[in-house]
Amino acid sequence: MEVFLEKVIIYSVVLGLIVLTLYLYVRQLRKKSKVVGEKIKIAKEEGLYEPVSLHPEIDTNTCIQSGACIEACPEKEIIGIQNGRATLINASRCIGHGACFHACPVEAISLVIGTEKRGVDLPHVKQDFETNVKGIYIAGELGGMGLIKNSVEQGKQAVNNIIRSISKAKEDCYDLVVIGAGPAGISATLEAKKHGLKSITLEQDTLGGTVFSFPRSKIVMTSPMDLPLYGKVKLTETKKSELLDLWEKVLSENNLTIKERSKVEHISKKGDLFNVVTADGAEYITKSVLLAIGRRGTPRKLNIPGEQLEKVAYRLLEPEGISGKNVIIAGGGDSAIEAALSLMEENSVVLSYRGEAFNRIKPKNSEKINQAAEEKKLEVIYSSNVIQIDPQTVTLSMANNETKVMTNDLIYIFAGGELPTQFLQKAGVEITKRFGHTILKH
Repeated sequence: MEVFLEKVIIYSVVLGLIVLTLYLYVRQLRKKSKVVGEKIKIAKEEGLYEPVSLHPEIDTNTCIQSGACIEACPEKEIIGIQNGRATLINASRCIGHGACFHACPVEAISLVIGTEKRGVDLPHVKQDFETNVKGIYIAGELGGMGLIKNSVEQGKQAVNNIIRSISKAKEDCYDLVVIGAGPAGISATLEAKKHGLKSITLEQDTLGGTVFSFPRSKIVMTSPMDLPLYGKVKLTETKKSELLDLWEKVLSENNLTIKERSKVEHISKKGDLFNVVTADGAEYITKSVLLAIGRRGTPRKLNIPGEQLEKVAYRLLEPEGISGKNVIIAGGGDSAIEAALSLMEENSVVLSYRGEAFNRIKPKNSEKINQAAEEKKLEVIYSSNVIQIDPQTVTLSMANNETKVMTNDLIYIFAGGELPTQFLQKAGVEITKRFGHTILKH
């Protein structure tokens, strides 16, 4: 009897400990879920809940709440655990690193562009990366793939498909013209060289494309990639400067030169070939074209008097080289905020924003800009627009229908980019609005 009672007591204690452990675990989960719920509520109030570009879509039936996706995300606070499943929080801040996709141990994450409510214009592209126009291919960000690793892979695969489709006859023309020198364009350039294609790469700006315009220390890649004529790139959490240095090294070692500042104006058919014409009037006859340009296209201009002056710029690359200047920054996104913060210590900075308050910016940027304004390290003028630029001044329109003329040496305009929709349509490429279109799935 004593043995029986002893076993009953032991089992009861063990059971009690199990119940207590489960209770504490469930209570902890509920507490964390409540915190995530509050974050989602705030995100919705601040307009940060709806994704605006490439973002994760989570299969809640597969998710095991490992939290690996949360830990892997370089931006943080994009994903959280609620009610035992991963869920999006500040979805509009996601910039498509894709680290969550690769980190999920049960492959519960897909990468999607657009939502059920918000469509995204995407060109018609087949599985071999060819558009509806035979001979014109698309790889990388323009087709919805913003991840560097996968853009590199797409550039390589697209060239391999082009090799199988173009005529082997030796003609007095290019086999391939690559437009854009971002991740997909550089990969395609190297792959074309590897297979002995006669090709040229045109970039409207500078080597790196969209990556070049990122802040110097920005993390741009979070997983290894396989680069043609180089091999495995084992860098992780790679900064912009490291990636650009690598690309320059590989191109140099293979005697390849990107033709920079060659903006392509239009592409037209010339029999079975294509005529690619740049803004400076240069023409390139080619058998095939690979569009590896970014979705941001060219910087959006304000179309105001004086915008053609040399003191006007649309991105800030080397803030440490600017000092003692009266600077005006027009815009209210993260790029504008980060530019203002990087210049305020050595310059007199005014940030002009058309809205009544900043929204859709990172929490750290919000804290920093508000603190800087409170400490009078810079001036923020809400509900204002730049309406005229002169050699020594800039004129702002204010909320009360008045104008304000300010002394100015440099002005940076961060008004976003214009999608290359018209450019594509002129070339005959069909554009379709996609809602919740899956770009990458296990």
